[in-house]
Amino acid sequence: VQLVESGGGLVQPGGSLRLSCAVSGSMSIADINALGWYRQAPGKERELVANFIGRDFTHVVDSVKGRFTISKEDAKNMMYLEMHSLKPEDTATYYCNTPLAAERNLWGQGTQVTVSS
Repeated sequence: VQLVESGGGLVQPGGSLRLSCAVSGSMSIADINALGWYRQAPGKERELVANFIGRDFTHVVDSVKGRFTISKEDAKNMMYLEMHSLKPEDTATYYCNTPLAAERNLWGQGTQVTVSS
């Protein structure tokens, strides 16, 4: 399975962005459990931001709860992260990944999000 992130950019504090994750390969997104979004800020460890529990239930970490929403379109093999009320501390490289690949330290290129005035 290949995962390609896009949609990052420079945004002012309080702004919004939508990140996309394109899934391709031998599995459809509907068959992937616990697909999620992770991020790594400069000088910090990579952390989980939001993920699917099973196929349809979602989990969002407390630091972004109420501001970030994870979703997917099975028909398009796409996953999204809607981000609102962005803060400078949200600045990071964002990755989509599965827990198994994350445990094996297998990551894509990610997409950079910079929140700055």
